[in-house]
Amino acid sequence: MKGFIEFIRTQGVVGLAIGFILGGAVSKVVSALVDDIINPIIGVVLGSAAGLQAAALRIGTIRITWGHFISVIIDFLIVALVVYYGFKALKLDKVDKKP
Repeated sequence: MKGFIEFIRTQGVVGLAIGFILGGAVSKVVSALVDDIINPIIGVVLGSAAGLQAAALRIGTIRITWGHFISVIIDFLIVALVVYYGFKALKLDKVDKKP
């Protein structure tokens, strides 16, 4: 058992596992924050009653939904910040230190 725990510590498996767990757990909350609060506010600023995700550019029959793309980027950045600061706050960066 000791060899297995040492392998996990030296290979950085704990940090990787924590990243996946936190990312998955926070994903729905962050998506709701972006979809229900941030996008409507940005939509009002841009003058779109439907919110940011409905913002699109039409070129002939093609519809480029740039608003949805920006929404996904905002979602990703918030998840990344929450995982990073959660990792630091719990001092988990010291768990994977190699001897």
